[in-house]
Amino acid sequence: MAKAHVLVLPMPCQGHVTPLMELSHRLVDHGFEVTFVNTEVDHALVVAALKASSGGEAAALLGGGGSGIHLASIPDGLAGDEDRKDLNKLIDAYTRHMPGHLERLIADLEAAGRPRVKWLVGDVNMGWSFEVAKKFGIRVVSFWPAATACLAFMLKIPKLIEDGIIDDKGLPRRQETFQLAPGMPPLHTSLLSWNNSGAPEGQHIIFDLVTRNNKLNDLAEMTVANSFHEAEAGAFKLFPDILPIGPLFADREFKKPVGHFLPEDERCIKWLDAQPDGSVVYVAFGSMAIFDPRQFEELAEGLELTGRPFLWVVRPDFTAGLSKAWLAEFRQRVAGTGMIVNWCSQQQVLAHRAVACFVSHCGWNSTMEGVRNGVPFLCWPYFCDQYLNRSYITNVWRTGLALSPNADGIIAKEELRDKVEQLVFDVEIKERVRLFKDAARRCVSEGGFSYNNFEKLVNLLSE
Repeated sequence: MAKAHVLVLPMPCQGHVTPLMELSHRLVDHGFEVTFVNTEVDHALVVAALKASSGGEAAALLGGGGSGIHLASIPDGLAGDEDRKDLNKLIDAYTRHMPGHLERLIADLEAAGRPRVKWLVGDVNMGWSFEVAKKFGIRVVSFWPAATACLAFMLKIPKLIEDGIIDDKGLPRRQETFQLAPGMPPLHTSLLSWNNSGAPEGQHIIFDLVTRNNKLNDLAEMTVANSFHEAEAGAFKLFPDILPIGPLFADREFKKPVGHFLPEDERCIKWLDAQPDGSVVYVAFGSMAIFDPRQFEELAEGLELTGRPFLWVVRPDFTAGLSKAWLAEFRQRVAGTGMIVNWCSQQQVLAHRAVACFVSHCGWNSTMEGVRNGVPFLCWPYFCDQYLNRSYITNVWRTGLALSPNADGIIAKEELRDKVEQLVFDVEIKERVRLFKDAARRCVSEGGFSYNNFEKLVNLLSE
């Protein structure tokens, strides 16, 4: 008998689409029918990137055949050319417009003869969708794509207000570093995720969303997270009802597409194959970070200064106003040692024997991927929860180092060069990285903590 039809809904950002797509593949492998709902803009990006990729697996995902994921889309409420990197605008639009569109999609799926949707696996950040699901008698599992510690800070907002750490608008009352519980990452009050997600004047939009989602999450019968027990033991002790099922990955062969918005440059794997073991500095800042030209040049020259081979992911929108002549000259200078790509299969890169370290924005997917593949970090957070993840890496796990800006707020080329050298020769960090890699792999192997929690999820969805 066919298993239930599951609707999967991520927040419309690359870092949320990827882990939910990985989870969707796992559900399909267990016999569930999955319809994955992106916004129209993100859906178009995913489809275009898939068409640009090679391999039958991409076509299977697109076709939504017997082994694939059905792709669906709804409008996000923003005008066609509006900036979707402005989280305040994006959140304000989708919370107002998407509920009605999701209702229509559910009705349309049924009218088209598809099996009735029995479950919604929804991003906690899309809490409004849980209310829509309940209208249709659809049961809900919530999915948390970031560090469980990040969700813990959000769920503890009433306590943080009561303790005088923040006010009722989410803003810090005191400038201090504090810890929610033993084993959790210490965090400065100025670095709470909801205060670092967009322009300050829109901060209230994100804080209101967080407090609303905290209540809406009660509609879910289970909350699962892309994390593992050893990584966040303190957070899971504080919230034992949140079940870690990570680190998530779609398949061991990296063949199943995970909803990238940009086509992957497959040349970089062949380039890595030609590099010595543990020699390459991998540099990537996710899908949202924007650098000004001065910082971009310092980073570029810092990579050159290391004298090491490097693989650097530079999205087309990564920096504005950079001199084309300067970039052309830089590319020429480093042509023998460095490779610059628009996008890549990051899991595949981090699993490669040639990678020595990861210069990262510390997004949670990148953090989990680095940990699972035993790669030490140089931390360069950009916004939101990335400061918290840096605290995990540098203070709790001690599997990497932080890059420090100078008096002008710039991370200088010499700082990058010096920290790369310090990191790759640090024997203690290497050993801790190895231990965490082993722990992560044990968790997802048969009988492991995350493996058993995933079985619980499958059993619930099979009811």
